[in-house]
Amino acid sequence: MTPSNDSTMKRRGHGTEAFGGTPVGRRVALPRGAKEPITVFINGVEQKRGEDYKISDGLIVFREPIYKEDLRDLNWFRKIGLGLGVFGWYERNEAVDIEFQTSTGTKLRSDVPILPSTD
Repeated sequence: MTPSNDSTMKRRGHGTEAFGGTPVGRRVALPRGAKEPITVFINGVEQKRGEDYKISDGLIVFREPIYKEDLRDLNWFRKIGLGLGVFGWYERNEAVDIEFQTSTGTKLRSDVPILPSTD
């Protein structure tokens, strides 16, 4: 499944030519002790609660799957080319960051683990 339109790609910090990657899941766990306000970013771009994600039962659930590049899936040609620096293109590799409040102040968790899909 690919993001549904160009505006989704832009809201995730991708250009119009972003491609590839493997959908790994739609959920991340809220950090322990996280309190409102909670702000969620994908690739440094703030996401809109209610439009891009919702918070439910201690999880952030995204409307679209999160994509990660799996370097194990590269063919030999890309591995050699990237290794030699002949060319460099990468597939989508989305990072989810969460900014939240705790009793000790504002915290930021970067590149939080994506929970595997259950479907």
